[in-house]
Amino acid sequence: MAKKERYYGTGRRKKSIARVYIYPGKGEITINKRSLDDYIGLETLKKIINQPFVATKTEGKFDVLVNVYGGGVSGQAGAIRHGIARALLLVDDDYRSALKKEGYLTRDPRMKERKKYGLKAARRAPQFSKR
Repeated sequence: MAKKERYYGTGRRKKSIARVYIYPGKGEITINKRSLDDYIGLETLKKIINQPFVATKTEGKFDVLVNVYGGGVSGQAGAIRHGIARALLLVDDDYRSALKKEGYLTRDPRMKERKKYGLKAARRAPQFSKR
């Protein structure tokens, strides 16, 4: 029996980390043992997850298995997109130019700013009163 080929990519965004495995298949996406539609409700986030496949013209050619944790739904969607893009590079290095042009290989460096002393939040100052 031939071993089914699988490609791995790690994606990160904000506090989310996604471990992404892609296999040749019919285009099914499974996130934390649930289907894409069950796990993510917003259509915009589903489109974000599928963007690397659209950029490389490989929609419906790969099944995706994802373990993702940390952060919120939007950060997780960004992490999954990053992981899929990295895994697609292992499938064929010719995809690099298309993925790089769209910015899917670059990790988004924006993080939550830390709270500073004397303030209520990162930049939120206490309310000013003259008296």
